[in-house]
Amino acid sequence: MMRSAGHYDEAAGQLYPAREPFARQMLDVGDGHTLYLEQSGNPDGVPVIVLHGGPGGGSSPYMRRFFDPEHYRIVLFDQRGCGRSAPYATLERNTTAHLIEDLRRIRATLGITRAVLFGGSWGATLALAAAQADPGAVLGLVLRGVFLGRREELDWFYGGGAARFWPDAWAAFIAPIPEDERSDLIGAYHRRLTCGDHIAEARIAQSWAAWENRLATLDGPGAGQIAPDYARCFARLESHYFANGCFLDEGQILRDMPRISHLPGVIVQGRYDMVCPPSAAHDLAAAWPRASLRLLPASGHAMSEPRIARELARAMDEARSTWAQAGSPD
Repeated sequence: MMRSAGHYDEAAGQLYPAREPFARQMLDVGDGHTLYLEQSGNPDGVPVIVLHGGPGGGSSPYMRRFFDPEHYRIVLFDQRGCGRSAPYATLERNTTAHLIEDLRRIRATLGITRAVLFGGSWGATLALAAAQADPGAVLGLVLRGVFLGRREELDWFYGGGAARFWPDAWAAFIAPIPEDERSDLIGAYHRRLTCGDHIAEARIAQSWAAWENRLATLDGPGAGQIAPDYARCFARLESHYFANGCFLDEGQILRDMPRISHLPGVIVQGRYDMVCPPSAAHDLAAAWPRASLRLLPASGHAMSEPRIARELARAMDEARSTWAQAGSPD
């Protein structure tokens, strides 16, 4: 079912105060990777696993604030190669299939049979792929800024579509790349981000990260200075996944929606999202009978945008009493 922007309530949906985790650990998932993993909220509550964006973005304390800590058992982790996980910025044995297997390991380690999956942007992609791989392990999904990993979406952002709205930022993005390589900017950046010279990689990574940061919010306040290590990690992982089609078949997410069509979902989407345009969220909702699409006015991509943040918190509050029925057909 689709909910229009006209129903938006400015006053509803408040974030919860920040709370410290009740447990932190480093989880060895094999393949030479160790993941940072934390839990907060109610140890006996409804499990919700938060999937950060990027790939390569990492988790943050802010992500704990969308969930009622008396009701939810909030699980945050840093995906392979980023955040506090190790080894840092590595691309080896780092694919979507590996991340799905990591989620299985996390659930087994924490004794979680079924969980809500909460993710935005790339986190939405991973949540959908993971749910389709293991639908019996999912109570429902709450997604933001939908990215389906399709070629058309990558072409929009890295092939000149978004450039029509942000020509100044686009000019800065393509400037480091020679004209004869600009027909494949993802490939051109990826080659430079994997050249083996960490200083050179960090330098080119600034341009990659700045392009996305400038377009992430509706007002486009500018990227500012991005920490070199973070930029290098973020750009290396994103370009690695995007150069490989997110390690998904073209159109795989929509193709496999019948596997999770019985699960409830909420899709929170900014009407003016320049990073992940609303067409992907609309396509997803059309293929998902039990999903509610909430298109928000005057909103872009970032989960920190006020309307988006409030709607995500409201979605989790509204669903507190319904996850128990998740997965049962209408």
